[in-house]
Amino acid sequence: MEFYQRPAQEVLQEFNSSAQGLSGEEAQQRLQANGYNELNEAERDSVFKLILETFKDPMVIVLLLAAAVQLVLGEVMEAIIIFAVLVLNAIVSVVQTKKAEGALDALRQMSAPSAKVLRGGVTQTIAARELVTGDVVVLEAGDFVSADGRLLESGSLRVDEGMLTGESEAVEKHIEAIPEDAPLGDRKNMVYSGALVVYGRGTFVVTATAEKTEIGKIAGLLASAQAKQTPLQRKLADFSKKLGWVILALCVVIFGVEAARVWLQPDGQDMTNALLKAFMFAVAVAVAAIPEALSSIVTIVLAVGTNKMARHHAIIRKLPAVETLGSTSVICTDKTGTLTQNKMTVVDYYTPDKTADEFPENPADWSAGEQRLIQVAVLCNDSQINEDGAKVGDPTEVALIAFSNKLALNYRQLREKFGREAELPFDSDRKLMSTVHTIDGERRLLTKGGPDVVLSRCTRIFLNGQEQPLTPELKEQLHDQNEDFSDRALRVLAFAYKSVQAGAAVSFEDEHDLVLVGLLAMIDPPREAVYASIEDARKAGIRTVMITGDHKTTAQAIGRDIGLMDENDIAVTGRELDAMSEEELDQKLEDIAVYARVSPENKIRIVRAWQKKGKITAMTGDGVNDAPALKQADIGVAMGSGTDVAKDAAAMILTDDNFVSIVRAVSVGRTVFDNIKKAIAYLFAGNLGAIIAILFALALDWVNPFTPIQLLFINLLNDSLPAIALGMEKAEPHVMRRKPRDINEGIFAGGTLKSVLMRGLLIGAAVIFSQWLGLQESAEISVAMAFTTLILARTLQTFAARSNTQTVFGAGFFQNKYVLWAVLLCFGLYGLTVLPATRAVFSIPASFGWAEWKWAAGLALLAVTLMEVWKLTPWAGDKRKGTAKGKK
Repeated sequence: MEFYQRPAQEVLQEFNSSAQGLSGEEAQQRLQANGYNELNEAERDSVFKLILETFKDPMVIVLLLAAAVQLVLGEVMEAIIIFAVLVLNAIVSVVQTKKAEGALDALRQMSAPSAKVLRGGVTQTIAARELVTGDVVVLEAGDFVSADGRLLESGSLRVDEGMLTGESEAVEKHIEAIPEDAPLGDRKNMVYSGALVVYGRGTFVVTATAEKTEIGKIAGLLASAQAKQTPLQRKLADFSKKLGWVILALCVVIFGVEAARVWLQPDGQDMTNALLKAFMFAVAVAVAAIPEALSSIVTIVLAVGTNKMARHHAIIRKLPAVETLGSTSVICTDKTGTLTQNKMTVVDYYTPDKTADEFPENPADWSAGEQRLIQVAVLCNDSQINEDGAKVGDPTEVALIAFSNKLALNYRQLREKFGREAELPFDSDRKLMSTVHTIDGERRLLTKGGPDVVLSRCTRIFLNGQEQPLTPELKEQLHDQNEDFSDRALRVLAFAYKSVQAGAAVSFEDEHDLVLVGLLAMIDPPREAVYASIEDARKAGIRTVMITGDHKTTAQAIGRDIGLMDENDIAVTGRELDAMSEEELDQKLEDIAVYARVSPENKIRIVRAWQKKGKITAMTGDGVNDAPALKQADIGVAMGSGTDVAKDAAAMILTDDNFVSIVRAVSVGRTVFDNIKKAIAYLFAGNLGAIIAILFALALDWVNPFTPIQLLFINLLNDSLPAIALGMEKAEPHVMRRKPRDINEGIFAGGTLKSVLMRGLLIGAAVIFSQWLGLQESAEISVAMAFTTLILARTLQTFAARSNTQTVFGAGFFQNKYVLWAVLLCFGLYGLTVLPATRAVFSIPASFGWAEWKWAAGLALLAVTLMEVWKLTPWAGDKRKGTAKGKK
């Protein structure tokens, strides 16, 4: 049996302890045997090891070999540039990895620094890390619970366990055993490490410390949860690996073919120089094929996306999360504060003489029963709303005075008019609160509490302005109304009063023979914009699932109200989920729209179940209990009002805690991914054109059309500006009417590969013809013409890369001003290469002049024009069909 299912005395006996606590000697022995009450720190990879990991990529290996060859040949500048790029990429990767290690640190910091403990019957304050099982700990309001334990005493003890359970209200504790199985949120005779005592006092016997506590188990889940790579990261990593090996193989083949040609046809040439020429061809192919700036450009485009999301209240902690959002197909969202306003609100009421669905707007039109109902609700109430709008007190009580204010009766006026003379505070045993006031010359005891408790103490009812006997028929009517409110998942309070003798002291005995006034029903209502956002998500093919620590009835009612559930959807509790096998869950998963009373293990299991189906899953949360699932999800979304543990485990933080912001962020994410694909296509099309020109020259035994410094200049500097500008493109039409991207879809899917091949072929053809023209004059002129044609064609290609299907004018020529500026700057960069001082660096002879430039520029312009014409053919673009169709 669990500790909560057993009497407190039996739990004490199991740990060989007593109500006076352990002796100092026994506590010390247990501490030595079991260790300190603190979470262990997992071993982490060193910075040096993380840096070495970044050099395992085949593309990086190829570049390292190319740089080494350049160094041996004395081409120091080229080698330094390549090494600098690789080191910069390694530093960025390591910094991002180290940033992701904060969740467990934040979890360790949540432990209370000290605890009041009984040792041999004497209260001592010790470091919380020295607590052991069997210790008896004293709790008071304001204390953090420092270990898990079974309560021995409870004096109106109320504990905020929201960081573990997700519940927004403090839990009233008691010491009685709970015989049936109960989820963590319903174990009201237990307290848990990290929770906060908000009211009352108590003592408990420690039943678990360190990793064995509930917060320790969450730390274990965090350590085991896998931080997921984004779809783009996975595809780029896979593509980079394949591209690296292909380039390496191509370099070997090129060198082998050229070496064989030299060996078989020596023709009196210098063998060493011929082999060196062959080797330089191979190095040129490697440098031309690898987009050295790709990683930096993707990072910059993602950063642009983060700025856009920040304007929609979404702060991105991990850059790749921007792209992940765009491919999200399932959003697992919390209820309280995310779908709802996190603000209890009175939505209905009942008095025996109620004649309308709502309170009359003018208090002068209220019936006597309605007037008295508001009086009791406002006066028997400890909450307040400050001048600055800040709400102080229990959320339920705040809802009552806010309701009065909404009805044009300022609660302060009532309190000033009818001052409080005495009170009987709320406690968890009687579940009532009473205050005394003189109203209309009569001294009255005003009482509020749960409907069942209040009704059991009422003998009369206020009906039609008079006190009348509470007949069985009226009592049944009240019970039916209470059931109706409960079926709608509303929280209900009952209000009553009685006359008391002037000047006499009041006691708990006076809370009998009450006169019932009526009921007020309240709920944490959905955010207004959530209804449309749920529908927008559905149209985008995104499944929205509610995962909450709230009760099933409440969660289900909210789910149906906002359109998250349809007639075929079901709701399950954490206990019901635990009873399901993996096969059962897999079968029912797509029909479950609501999960209620869930544990951290439940949440991580739900996320993994969706991921097993190949779905990119987003998970929202704010508490410590959400952290493992936030880390396991493809994208974790923490609330701005949440715990540091949740924020550190998440990839994105919502500053307004609003589900609407998630859907907006998805739209931005889809646009960012589209733009990243445009940038990647732009880079690879240009590189393909260069490779085609090099291979053609090799086949015809022409001079190498490019030097490594020319290719590095284009790849690292010239191409970077247009690629970044493409990241600024606005959203494609109907971006939120497309279904989510398939998890297995490659980065060149959807017509992108066709565009890359066509643009690459056209660029390559233009460069080849330009080099042929240059060869009619000299080898040096041919290299200058090939370089000029390549750099101009790749720059002008920016306009074609803006869309795979729309021409430059169809997409709006002036719509993206960054593209225009990027092209102009690239022309300026090219101008720097033909200055007298730099011509030699870029192998442009003095004889290269205006006539040669016109031919090169004309060929580049022709290639880009043909790219635009290609878009008008039936073979261009993405021919995939179908818009998104998702469940509500």
